[in-house]
Amino acid sequence: MDNAVPPSAFPPGSPASPGATGLAVSSQAAASSQAQSLVDAASASASTLAVGDPSLVESVRRLQTVYQRLRTELSRVIVGQETVLEQLLIAIFAQGHCLLEGVPGLAKTLMVSSLARCLRLQFSRIQFTPDLTPSDITGTEVLQEDKTTGKMSFKFLRGPVFANIVLADEINRTPPKTQAALLEAMQERQVTAGGQRHGLPNPFFVLATQNPIEQEGTYSLPEAQQDRFMFKVFVRYPTYDEEYRIVEATTSASRGDVQEVLTAEQILEAQDLVRKIPAAPHTIHYALRLVRGTRVYETESHDFALEWVSWGAGPRAAQYLILGAKARAAMHGRMQVGIEDIRALAHPVLRHRILTNYNANSTGVTTDKVVDRLLAETPESMP
Repeated sequence: MDNAVPPSAFPPGSPASPGATGLAVSSQAAASSQAQSLVDAASASASTLAVGDPSLVESVRRLQTVYQRLRTELSRVIVGQETVLEQLLIAIFAQGHCLLEGVPGLAKTLMVSSLARCLRLQFSRIQFTPDLTPSDITGTEVLQEDKTTGKMSFKFLRGPVFANIVLADEINRTPPKTQAALLEAMQERQVTAGGQRHGLPNPFFVLATQNPIEQEGTYSLPEAQQDRFMFKVFVRYPTYDEEYRIVEATTSASRGDVQEVLTAEQILEAQDLVRKIPAAPHTIHYALRLVRGTRVYETESHDFALEWVSWGAGPRAAQYLILGAKARAAMHGRMQVGIEDIRALAHPVLRHRILTNYNANSTGVTTDKVVDRLLAETPESMP
């Protein structure tokens, strides 16, 4: 990343070219300037900003520009998958984790590694296998001799989980005990070993993948661990035109690469900005009606929930719907959450938090179909 421009090369609030979408170094410099201005504007913001606040307008505009720059960079190595990339970026700006599900060969690993390079973050990849142990992920204590005093003492050797972006590749191919090693890291952002707590770097994201086929010898993630993931994202097959571009690009001599757009510090400031985006009460009520409508025997539940659902989504679903909607609104240049933002994220937030019953499974009703029905029958305004 020798062409990266340090944020200090630009004074806060320096102007940026609105057409900074090319691949030249000058475009990268403009994006870096905009990213640094985002940090300065967000730092000056209050804990909650009004819709017309000038600092909010400026910060959101710059976050939108940074988002467009990230999409431009990622499109140099990833063909299509626009919805998947958007949801990955939403999760990062909302401080969430993602579970990606798709058949082999759909560039899931390439997406994550390319995203880490765009964000100038430390990247670590863990290939989950049946013989993987928890200490292979978190690290272990070893007995070492002090060269000066000759005394023996334990030293903690950090595992691959100590990175900003951790790719848990094929997470369903390792036993539950090893899968659970990620629980504390994902929720508390720390690792406990030998009675000592070791903090993980900030920002910290777990992006896990799993294969929906070849289920022999796999271990399904328990519901408690799935709930730790903000989104469950389905990676679909490309369209005909997209697959043509993939084959053409990957079988030629030319190879694309991405440039750095944001630093870790700038990502933290963007995360802070996202939480300051206002959400009107009616949008929060709508998110609550969606979530509570999945719970059997709740007063807000729908008739089809009684027919298809064993367990509905918990409170984390409503939290992630609003937080993700805030990030999506800001990334698209809007100053407050809209109903369309919540509807756009209903599937990735809810699909792994709903447990269908035998009746649904026997008739081919998936959790996505449950969410489709939920969106169709839940009114956008209070009755």
